[in-house]
Amino acid sequence: MHYFKPFWWKFLTIVILLYVLIAGLINNVPRLPILNETIRNAFYHPPLWIAMMTLLLLSAIFSIRYLSKGRIQDDLWAIEFANTAILFGILGCITGSVWAYFAWGDFWPNDPKTNGVAVGMLLYLAYFILRGSFEDELRRARISSIYNIFAFAMFIPLIMILPRLTDSLHPGNGGNPGFNQYDQDKSITMIIRPAFIGFTLLGLWITQLRFRMRRIQKVLEEQDLNQKTNETSLTR
Repeated sequence: MHYFKPFWWKFLTIVILLYVLIAGLINNVPRLPILNETIRNAFYHPPLWIAMMTLLLLSAIFSIRYLSKGRIQDDLWAIEFANTAILFGILGCITGSVWAYFAWGDFWPNDPKTNGVAVGMLLYLAYFILRGSFEDELRRARISSIYNIFAFAMFIPLIMILPRLTDSLHPGNGGNPGFNQYDQDKSITMIIRPAFIGFTLLGLWITQLRFRMRRIQKVLEEQDLNQKTNETSLTR
């Protein structure tokens, strides 16, 4: 039993996501005009975005920790949280595009929130390119950490604040009512809230695996470098 204690949250992740998948497909949902059955996408699309923003926040926090403490592991956590977040962002874009097509007749409508997401994703694409442009590990970690913090500070207004200040097709933005006004029987909240938790835990799980892989890769690179150094010293 002691062996399974560290993995309780992983079992919880599986249980929650199975519940969200099954209940999201078979439970009753509010019958709204235009949306109809497509409202079931609310159980997957918004939770993916919430999980993405949570992971980006953690990435920015670890970048701040690196700048304050100088531990290279914090920089590794920062980049892996960002990698997983963008994966969730891509999935969010796919589910959102499918939903937009059936609800509004366009895979990518001219909407401030969708356009803000596109700009935000480009910001983080630049973050990945920036990291790859430095060979020196410490310099790469320091400069990319600064950029990561500013990218997050710009990303949140693009998708959370600006769409609420102008006309937007998304529920809860630009004067449009949110789903909570139609969810009288709690058929949406009883699934979407666990979905927020489940997708966030899944993001943590993926990030943990990627971090371990990156550490193993780093150790192997250091061993390879030490071996080459020793071989060079022997030949002299």
